[in-house]
Amino acid sequence: MLEHLELGYANLSGSIPVGIFNISSLKYISLLDNKLVGTLPTSIGRALPDLQGLYLEGNLLSGVIPDSISNFSKITVLCIGNNRFNGSLPNSLGNLRNLERVHAFNNMFTNDAASPELSIINSLVNCKSLIEIRLDDNPLHAALPASVGNLSSSLIFLSFMGCGLKGIIPSQLGNLSSLIDLYLQGNELNGLIPPMLGRAQKLQRLHLDKNKLGGPIPHTLCELQFLGELELSNNQVSGSLPTCFGNSTSLRSILLGSNRLSSGISSSWCSLKDLLVLDLSSNFLDGPLPVEVNGLKALYFLDLSNNMISGNIPSTIAQLQGLKTLSLAHNRLEGNIPEKISQIVSLEYLDLSLNKLSGSIPVSLEGLAYLKYFNVSFNELSGEIPSSGCFKNLTSASFMSNEGLCGIPSFHVSPCHSTHHSKIYKVILVALASLGVVLMITFVIIALILRKKQKKSTVPSTKDIHTPWISYAELSRATCGFSQNNLIGSGSIGVVYKGILDDKTLVAVKVFNQSDVGFKGFDSECEVLKNLRHRNLTKVITGCFVDNFKALILEYMPNGSLDQWLHSQSNLLDIVQRMNIMIDVAYALEYLHHGYTTPVVHCDLKPANVLLDDEMVAHVCDFSVTKLLTKEECFTQTETLATLGYMAPEYGSTGIVSTQCDIYSFGIVLMETFSRKRPTDEAFGEDMSLRSWISNSLPHHVLQVVDPNLLGEEDIDFTVKLQCVSSILELALNCAMESPEKRLNMTDIVAKLNGIKHQFLRGGYVTSVHDQSA
Repeated sequence: MLEHLELGYANLSGSIPVGIFNISSLKYISLLDNKLVGTLPTSIGRALPDLQGLYLEGNLLSGVIPDSISNFSKITVLCIGNNRFNGSLPNSLGNLRNLERVHAFNNMFTNDAASPELSIINSLVNCKSLIEIRLDDNPLHAALPASVGNLSSSLIFLSFMGCGLKGIIPSQLGNLSSLIDLYLQGNELNGLIPPMLGRAQKLQRLHLDKNKLGGPIPHTLCELQFLGELELSNNQVSGSLPTCFGNSTSLRSILLGSNRLSSGISSSWCSLKDLLVLDLSSNFLDGPLPVEVNGLKALYFLDLSNNMISGNIPSTIAQLQGLKTLSLAHNRLEGNIPEKISQIVSLEYLDLSLNKLSGSIPVSLEGLAYLKYFNVSFNELSGEIPSSGCFKNLTSASFMSNEGLCGIPSFHVSPCHSTHHSKIYKVILVALASLGVVLMITFVIIALILRKKQKKSTVPSTKDIHTPWISYAELSRATCGFSQNNLIGSGSIGVVYKGILDDKTLVAVKVFNQSDVGFKGFDSECEVLKNLRHRNLTKVITGCFVDNFKALILEYMPNGSLDQWLHSQSNLLDIVQRMNIMIDVAYALEYLHHGYTTPVVHCDLKPANVLLDDEMVAHVCDFSVTKLLTKEECFTQTETLATLGYMAPEYGSTGIVSTQCDIYSFGIVLMETFSRKRPTDEAFGEDMSLRSWISNSLPHHVLQVVDPNLLGEEDIDFTVKLQCVSSILELALNCAMESPEKRLNMTDIVAKLNGIKHQFLRGGYVTSVHDQSA
């Protein structure tokens, strides 16, 4: 008699012959990983009284699971994952009292429409021998019932990844005394992490990432003496890092990135000598990095980026000999790069960008043979950049915005000079300085004489623009006599032309109007751009100042403005591109507001002032009405020069300027980017604005306001996209609150946007993306 039919991995196609299900002697049917299609016969369970295992995983089978499956009274394993089955799982599965494993992942199963809770759980409660339940990647969209805690006491594996689960995590899960693996990531779960989970004493892997969970991390998780993997990233978890985790010696992986954690990093964590992975990125952690970090002896991945960690990088970090990835980017670290980092011979990825590090780049880092990525951009480093060893393969992107660095031409920095030459230069500089003083006195005397004869004229603030001024003749030649064919755009204070310099460099030439407003705009841009450097701000190459003619020569942005992309019929940005652009803008504003000694307010943020380079990286431009704040962080501006529709209410009504004005504008631009509606659209008037239109449509009618090009119900991963856009629009509304005090700050906004983006990308759908490293 035939008892075992094993035809797995045989590259079979077509439908399953009905006759197979009529061989009454069969105990095991295995058709794993073929290309079988069709549906299961409605009578599938009626002629197989002794069947113990049904393995159909990895085919193209479709349709519903027949109720007659309940006749498999002896079945222990039901393996139907990775197919195209739909409908709801039959409640009759609860009649299979010997069932040990249910693998139904990656299908199109839905929940019973009559129940807001996951009805299959109430059925499976009757299966007292269950060991594994895997229902991942099915559009269940239901809440976990409290009865989940009544599942088999033998259950060791429970997984509902990416099922659109809603509501809270039932505390009754803590009753599952044998549970080892719990996977609930990639859902829409909210509320708190239940402290009762600490009662599931055998738990080894707890994955709750990519949900909407809030509140603190319960200290009861420290009581899980076998816990090896804790993943809570991409939630809204807040509070401090529990110091008791330092006693959880079983931990091997801790992923808490993209949350709202706001404490320092306790030195007690450094006793986790067997920890392999630690990701605390994109939180609000502060204080120094513990000097005892060397206690994390087994660590090979450490990401603390996008926090507020301060102080020096402890040299003890060099004792982490197995470290492959180290990211401390976008913090407030200062001091030197420890020479001893060169002792981490296994290092492949090192990111120290966007800090306040000073001193030189240690030459000993050349010996890191496996280093593939290195970034120290946006610091205060000086001295010669090493050029041998692993540095041979690096580009200028690794060293941007460190004014004191010098080195080989390929790094796009100034050449270094020898000590002998530098002494000569010092002598020459002293002589030139003395000559300069004499010339300056002479110039002042002449200027005072001329001042009596001439009308008062505006003098530009051009200090610290390091490249030589360009002549009017060169500029005229570059723009073909300021030809209308080269005109890119125009505004209230001037016009912009495209030009080509003699060295074949493509540039944008901003010519300011010959008026007080135009000349004030020129002075303002010079004042701002001479001191500020950031990858997401436009860069001044040089300028031209002749009599009453004033112009700035800027980097040319070949992909135009965000405004052109949003409101052009021929161009289309996908969700990821729009997120990347707005994250770039957020980084720029965060730098203006928090990255400089004096807060800077842009005052006129709008899509037309967001330019895109050849890699679609966004650069905020036009600082002609920008304000540098006083210590009071706000002042009253007598002239309101911002653009209607993007202007904060307090700026328009009272002229009060603060960083919160930019936050409001950012919120409006964020709404426009994802709705493709201008705030000045004719559909809006006294009774409705862009903000109120979007506010009235959330959370249940998002499709009414989102750009139709981004989202349609027929889309792949529609739910993931919908959740992403909803989160973004909610953030935009919080930015554009009527009251300035209720608006977020740019640091919070950057963290939230990155969190939304990471959650979306890990949701499994991505069309295009450029790396966001700034």
